[in-house]
Amino acid sequence: MPVLERDPWRAQYFEHVPCPEDVSIPTDDPDCWLLFPTERWIYDKLKVAETQGLPAGPHGVMPEAFPVFSKPMVNLKGMGIGSRVIHSAAEMDHHYQPGHMWMPLLAGEHVSTDCAIAQGSVHWCRHATGVAWNDGMFRSWTVHARPFPVLEERLTGWVSTHLPGYTGMMNFETIGGTIIEAHLRFADQWCDLYGEGWVEALVRLYAEGRWAFDDGDRADGFSVPLFARHAGPFRHPPAALQEEVRLMPHIKSLQVTFHEGKPPEDHAMPPGGFRLAVINAADLESANVARRRLSSAWPAGLVLHQD
Repeated sequence: MPVLERDPWRAQYFEHVPCPEDVSIPTDDPDCWLLFPTERWIYDKLKVAETQGLPAGPHGVMPEAFPVFSKPMVNLKGMGIGSRVIHSAAEMDHHYQPGHMWMPLLAGEHVSTDCAIAQGSVHWCRHATGVAWNDGMFRSWTVHARPFPVLEERLTGWVSTHLPGYTGMMNFETIGGTIIEAHLRFADQWCDLYGEGWVEALVRLYAEGRWAFDDGDRADGFSVPLFARHAGPFRHPPAALQEEVRLMPHIKSLQVTFHEGKPPEDHAMPPGGFRLAVINAADLESANVARRRLSSAWPAGLVLHQD
């Protein structure tokens, strides 16, 4: 499968779509780093901050004002690993960490945006916003049908200026319209919510360098995770229960998002909990009903109920 999918639970979105064998489509940042050496600089979050004129610097350079947000300059695993808010110079000294940086503590809407880009020109965008829970976890994500015109204009200008020759997908995370992270890939957690023919358009972009997708039937979609307390080891739900959940009304897909044979501590998970599964659906209440049904596969005291 030329789509480079490291998470086997997401192969379901790509395995039935034809793709030329000489085409490689990354879904994970380490693969992006290898495939796009010219553009890999965007994984340096300090450089991304500097392209926007933000006050920022590495640990060891003291900010002029607090609070600031601290994080690794490069983190290909994601999940907010190593990030924190720092409120004072004394706290900055205490939490000094080589390879980490600081930037302003931003306010505003946190948006994840997927973009299809051909030769530095953005041809398509979809935006998702999440309902934050605690310790890096989210209750749900909404993949919006509506455009975000101000944000799209800003991202389009940034891409044309800084990535004029790039062709492929990009994912941006923004807060209040400011880019906090950029990735040379798309968000494969909910790509099945983008509509019929989207994966075929994805393949065409990488195979032919052009974007052609009929996006006229956009609809809101919803992605809900199921978390448990950090414990384990965890077992996958019975196959019959998984199939029951997949066949429930308005459910688009089910991902069981962990490896049974891998120690829980070796999975990249947020501090607040261990993600057991993700359910994508056309209706939020239907997704919540399916999540509750799926949660019966694990002891009630282990599951973190988030409805």
